[in-house]
Amino acid sequence: MEHLALAFGLALPWALGIALLLALDWPRSSAGDGDRSAGSAALRLGYGYFIGALALTLWMHALSATGVGFGRISIGAPLLVAVVALFAWATRRNRISIAAVRNATSALVRPQLTRWQQWAWMLLLAWLGLRFASIAAEIMWRPLYPWDAWGQWATKARVWFELGRIVPFARADVWLSGATAAYFDASPDNPSTVPLLQVWSCVALGRWDDSAMNWPWLCMLLALTLAVYGSLRSAGLSLLGALIGAYLVASLPLLDTHAALAGYADLMLAGVYTCAALALHRWVLRRDACDRALVLLLALACPLVETSGLVWALTLVPGGVVATFPRRGPKLVAFGFGAAALVVLAFARFEPALLGHSLHLDYQPRWHSLADAYLFFGNWHLLWYVVIVLAIIGARRLVRPPLAPLALIVASGLGVLFIAFAFPSATSVAQFGTANRATLPLAPLLTCLCVLLWRELTMPEVAPKPQAAQQRAGSDSVVAADA
Repeated sequence: MEHLALAFGLALPWALGIALLLALDWPRSSAGDGDRSAGSAALRLGYGYFIGALALTLWMHALSATGVGFGRISIGAPLLVAVVALFAWATRRNRISIAAVRNATSALVRPQLTRWQQWAWMLLLAWLGLRFASIAAEIMWRPLYPWDAWGQWATKARVWFELGRIVPFARADVWLSGATAAYFDASPDNPSTVPLLQVWSCVALGRWDDSAMNWPWLCMLLALTLAVYGSLRSAGLSLLGALIGAYLVASLPLLDTHAALAGYADLMLAGVYTCAALALHRWVLRRDACDRALVLLLALACPLVETSGLVWALTLVPGGVVATFPRRGPKLVAFGFGAAALVVLAFARFEPALLGHSLHLDYQPRWHSLADAYLFFGNWHLLWYVVIVLAIIGARRLVRPPLAPLALIVASGLGVLFIAFAFPSATSVAQFGTANRATLPLAPLLTCLCVLLWRELTMPEVAPKPQAAQQRAGSDSVVAADA
């Protein structure tokens, strides 16, 4: 019975997110998509988990603020009612049907591919299934293990589970002074999203279990893989090409490590951030208002996952500017990068204080740690070698639509990492941690950009269809009017 309750707890945020996306009729298929609409199911499943998980934690915040204790009924019952109502509403409007689910399942098991492609498809699916199964076994058998996981995050989960509500955590000096009734741990300022997911897992299970509470990390990795596959399909990649891209993301060693050694917030941040950037790319291709709303929602959610999420959310701004203003955007971004360079120089000269930390320049920057992590250690396979080669070969493609917004986001992220490791205090303020953990939110998006660039380099350019050309002309005129 406990296992069924835990399964319900894991499925609830997923079902809630999918129901919300169905109610919004996202993703919408465009004319001429053809069989690309088969990736819509993967998009809903991938994005659905992250949206549902965020909605679940916001609901738990509302319960705690109103004095309602955490329990299966107080948390789960209203959300389950919402899920049923949203699914019923979507069914009446023909946004979901048994036939659509059957077709999506058939496309997964028996895709329309040549014989050798079907073999490659099945082998990749088998590898992914084996990998996810091995990670599930690690989560099931291993108690909470990583240092920061039980020193910074699970402390909050344990206290909130036992008390049935959210209570504040304070710094050690405030706690020792007795000035306020609060708890403390190694990082009291961390956001509450990840601990609340752990709390809900234990509430659904009915008891505290520092292994079972980590199942959401497997869901995060699955959701990220599905979101990448669906996004690549909607961008025009073939069935097998999109699956290869999803496989490349799911095979990143450090990403898998953060799923198997669950407890950190980095994997959740990587999923939310990557989904936000890929939604922006989809908006560039289709100009759908729902895609733009998702970009804004997920960008605002980044700081709710981890302290450094605010920095990563800001790196989405240059891509958003270029996507919104294709003509003036590059000049605005170039001006912004120049202003940022002046600010960095001012930091190095005047050493201002930020949150109690003096931002002094390290005249022996730890860039060598970035180089070691990217090029000589085994956390990223050959990702960074591929990045260097493709950046040289496809430089012209990266500065042109539709890849320019994603390329600017990645460039901003890399710039933040290089600046942060030149200012040791800035690294502490943003809580970037080690080089590999600091890079984890960017790595899945960088992999997707490499896959999209490879397609641009290997596929011949096709003239747009008249209808698509008219739609694009209309959107350009709107953008020009806004500019």
